[in-house]
Amino acid sequence: MTEWTADPRDPRPLLGEPLALDLLNTRWAGEPVNDLLAEPDGHAIWLSTAGLAGRCPADGPGLAALLETREAVRTAVRELDAGGLPGAGALAGLDAVLRHGRVRRTASAAGPVDRVEVDEPRWLASWLVVDDFLGLLAQGPGRIKKCAHEACILHFFDTSQNGRRRWCRMAVCGNRAKAARHYEKARP
Repeated sequence: MTEWTADPRDPRPLLGEPLALDLLNTRWAGEPVNDLLAEPDGHAIWLSTAGLAGRCPADGPGLAALLETREAVRTAVRELDAGGLPGAGALAGLDAVLRHGRVRRTASAAGPVDRVEVDEPRWLASWLVVDDFLGLLAQGPGRIKKCAHEACILHFFDTSQNGRRRWCRMAVCGNRAKAARHYEKARP
Protein backbone atom coordinates (compact mmCIF):
# COMPACT_ATOMS: atom_id res chain seq x y z
CA MET A 1 0.00 0.00 0.00
CA THR A 2 1.31 3.45 -0.87
CA GLU A 3 1.42 6.18 1.72
CA TRP A 4 -0.85 9.19 1.14
CA THR A 5 0.88 12.55 0.78
CA ALA A 6 -0.87 15.86 0.17
CA ASP A 7 0.39 18.14 -2.56
CA PRO A 8 2.36 20.85 -0.71
CA ARG A 9 0.53 23.50 -2.81
CA ASP A 10 -2.86 22.38 -1.47
CA PRO A 11 -4.22 25.25 0.70
CA ARG A 12 -7.31 23.46 2.03
CA PRO A 13 -7.75 23.25 5.80
CA LEU A 14 -8.93 19.61 5.84
CA LEU A 15 -7.10 16.94 3.88
CA GLY A 16 -7.09 13.16 3.96
CA GLU A 17 -10.83 12.50 3.90
CA PRO A 18 -12.21 9.81 1.58
CA LEU A 19 -12.11 10.82 -2.08
CA ALA A 20 -15.76 11.92 -2.34
CA LEU A 21 -15.59 14.15 0.72
CA ASP A 22 -12.17 15.42 -0.29
CA LEU A 23 -13.73 16.67 -3.53
CA LEU A 24 -16.63 18.21 -1.63
CA ASN A 25 -14.10 19.95 0.63
CA THR A 26 -12.52 21.77 -2.31
CA ARG A 27 -14.88 24.52 -1.11
CA TRP A 28 -14.29 25.84 2.41
CA ALA A 29 -15.38 28.74 4.57
CA GLY A 30 -14.18 32.24 3.88
CA GLU A 31 -15.50 35.54 2.60
CA PRO A 32 -16.21 34.77 -0.16
CA VAL A 33 -16.19 30.96 0.06
CA ASN A 34 -12.82 29.55 -1.00
CA ASP A 35 -12.90 27.21 -3.99
CA LEU A 36 -9.77 25.29 -4.95
CA LEU A 37 -11.29 24.37 -8.32
CA ALA A 38 -11.83 28.02 -9.23
CA GLU A 39 -8.07 28.59 -9.41
CA PRO A 40 -6.20 27.81 -12.65
CA ASP A 41 -3.94 25.22 -10.99
CA GLY A 42 -6.52 23.98 -8.47
CA HIS A 43 -7.65 21.03 -10.55
CA ALA A 44 -4.08 19.73 -10.89
CA ILE A 45 -3.45 20.31 -7.17
CA TRP A 46 -6.57 18.35 -6.22
CA LEU A 47 -5.66 15.48 -8.56
CA SER A 48 -2.17 15.41 -7.04
CA THR A 49 -3.41 15.36 -3.45
CA ALA A 50 -5.98 12.70 -4.34
CA GLY A 51 -3.24 10.51 -5.85
CA LEU A 52 -4.79 10.73 -9.32
CA ALA A 53 -2.34 13.05 -11.09
CA GLY A 54 -0.83 10.30 -13.24
CA ARG A 55 -4.18 8.73 -14.08
CA CYS A 56 -6.51 11.67 -14.82
CA PRO A 57 -6.06 14.65 -17.12
CA ALA A 58 -5.91 18.10 -15.49
CA ASP A 59 -7.61 19.81 -18.40
CA GLY A 60 -10.81 21.75 -19.11
CA PRO A 61 -13.02 18.74 -19.88
CA GLY A 62 -11.77 16.90 -16.78
CA LEU A 63 -12.45 19.95 -14.62
CA ALA A 64 -15.95 20.34 -16.06
CA ALA A 65 -16.71 16.69 -15.26
CA LEU A 66 -15.32 17.12 -11.75
CA LEU A 67 -17.41 20.25 -11.10
CA GLU A 68 -20.54 18.38 -12.24
CA THR A 69 -19.61 15.54 -9.93
CA ARG A 70 -18.94 17.84 -6.98
CA GLU A 71 -22.42 19.30 -7.40
CA ALA A 72 -23.99 15.83 -7.57
CA VAL A 73 -22.20 14.77 -4.37
CA ARG A 74 -23.07 18.10 -2.70
CA THR A 75 -26.76 17.60 -3.52
CA ALA A 76 -26.73 14.11 -2.00
CA VAL A 77 -24.81 15.26 1.10
CA ARG A 78 -27.20 18.17 1.68
CA GLU A 79 -30.00 15.64 1.96
CA LEU A 80 -27.92 13.64 4.45
CA ASP A 81 -27.23 16.85 6.41
CA ALA A 82 -30.98 17.44 6.59
CA GLY A 83 -31.43 14.05 8.24
CA GLY A 84 -32.65 12.08 5.26
CA LEU A 85 -31.19 9.89 2.58
CA PRO A 86 -30.38 11.04 -0.95
CA GLY A 87 -33.62 11.30 -2.93
CA ALA A 88 -34.36 10.56 -6.56
CA GLY A 89 -32.90 13.84 -7.84
CA ALA A 90 -29.63 13.40 -5.97
CA LEU A 91 -29.35 9.78 -7.04
CA ALA A 92 -29.98 10.74 -10.66
CA GLY A 93 -27.01 13.14 -10.51
CA LEU A 94 -24.77 10.39 -9.14
CA ASP A 95 -26.04 7.88 -11.71
CA ALA A 96 -25.33 10.36 -14.51
CA VAL A 97 -21.65 10.22 -13.57
CA LEU A 98 -21.65 6.44 -13.12
CA ARG A 99 -23.01 5.95 -16.65
CA HIS A 100 -19.62 7.08 -17.95
CA GLY A 101 -17.79 4.02 -16.60
CA ARG A 102 -17.80 0.56 -15.15
CA VAL A 103 -15.60 -1.90 -13.31
CA ARG A 104 -14.14 -4.70 -15.38
CA ARG A 105 -13.03 -7.72 -13.39
CA THR A 106 -10.39 -10.01 -14.85
CA ALA A 107 -8.60 -13.07 -13.58
CA SER A 108 -4.92 -13.11 -12.81
CA ALA A 109 -2.52 -15.54 -11.17
CA ALA A 110 -2.68 -13.39 -8.02
CA GLY A 111 -6.50 -13.36 -7.98
CA PRO A 112 -9.21 -11.12 -9.36
CA VAL A 113 -8.24 -7.71 -10.68
CA ASP A 114 -10.75 -4.86 -10.88
CA ARG A 115 -10.09 -2.11 -13.39
CA VAL A 116 -12.23 0.97 -13.90
CA GLU A 117 -13.02 1.70 -17.54
CA VAL A 118 -14.55 5.03 -18.58
CA ASP A 119 -15.92 6.13 -21.93
CA GLU A 120 -13.71 9.25 -21.91
CA PRO A 121 -10.59 9.96 -19.79
CA ARG A 122 -12.16 13.13 -18.36
CA TRP A 123 -14.65 11.00 -16.40
CA LEU A 124 -12.18 8.79 -14.52
CA ALA A 125 -11.71 11.01 -11.43
CA SER A 126 -15.44 11.74 -11.33
CA TRP A 127 -16.38 8.09 -11.60
CA LEU A 128 -13.96 7.19 -8.80
CA VAL A 129 -15.45 9.94 -6.61
CA VAL A 130 -19.02 8.69 -7.02
CA ASP A 131 -17.95 5.08 -6.53
CA ASP A 132 -16.23 6.16 -3.30
CA PHE A 133 -19.34 8.05 -2.18
CA LEU A 134 -21.51 4.98 -2.68
CA GLY A 135 -19.01 3.00 -0.61
CA LEU A 136 -19.30 5.57 2.19
CA LEU A 137 -23.10 5.34 2.04
CA ALA A 138 -22.85 1.56 2.32
CA GLN A 139 -20.70 1.91 5.46
CA GLY A 140 -23.34 4.15 7.04
CA PRO A 141 -24.84 7.38 5.72
CA GLY A 142 -24.92 8.75 9.28
CA ARG A 143 -21.13 8.74 9.34
CA ILE A 144 -20.97 11.37 6.59
CA LYS A 145 -21.13 14.53 8.65
CA LYS A 146 -20.90 18.28 8.33
CA CYS A 147 -18.66 19.98 10.87
CA ALA A 148 -20.73 21.20 13.83
CA HIS A 149 -19.06 24.62 13.87
CA GLU A 150 -21.57 27.13 12.50
CA ALA A 151 -19.02 28.89 10.29
CA CYS A 152 -17.52 25.70 8.84
CA ILE A 153 -18.81 24.06 5.66
CA LEU A 154 -16.44 21.07 5.61
CA HIS A 155 -17.56 17.44 5.74
CA PHE A 156 -15.84 14.38 7.14
CA PHE A 157 -16.38 10.65 7.46
CA ASP A 158 -16.79 9.79 11.13
CA THR A 159 -14.66 6.74 11.86
CA SER A 160 -14.90 7.07 15.64
CA GLN A 161 -16.05 3.91 17.38
CA ASN A 162 -19.20 5.46 18.80
CA GLY A 163 -19.95 7.70 15.78
CA ARG A 164 -20.06 10.87 17.86
CA ARG A 165 -17.37 12.99 16.21
CA ARG A 166 -18.65 16.56 15.73
CA TRP A 167 -15.79 18.63 14.34
CA CYS A 168 -13.84 18.46 11.11
CA ARG A 169 -10.75 19.29 13.20
CA MET A 170 -10.99 19.45 16.96
CA ALA A 171 -7.88 21.63 17.14
CA VAL A 172 -9.58 24.35 15.10
CA CYS A 173 -13.38 24.17 14.95
CA GLY A 174 -13.81 22.31 18.24
CA ASN A 175 -11.56 24.70 20.12
CA ARG A 176 -13.34 27.71 18.59
CA ALA A 177 -16.66 26.39 19.86
CA LYS A 178 -15.20 25.70 23.32
CA ALA A 179 -13.68 29.18 23.46
CA ALA A 180 -16.99 30.77 22.43
CA ARG A 181 -18.87 28.84 25.16
CA HIS A 182 -16.23 29.84 27.73
CA TYR A 183 -16.43 33.48 26.66
CA GLU A 184 -20.25 33.46 26.97
CA LYS A 185 -20.08 31.97 30.48
CA ALA A 186 -17.39 34.42 31.58
CA ARG A 187 -19.22 37.54 30.34
CA PRO A 188 -20.62 39.69 33.15
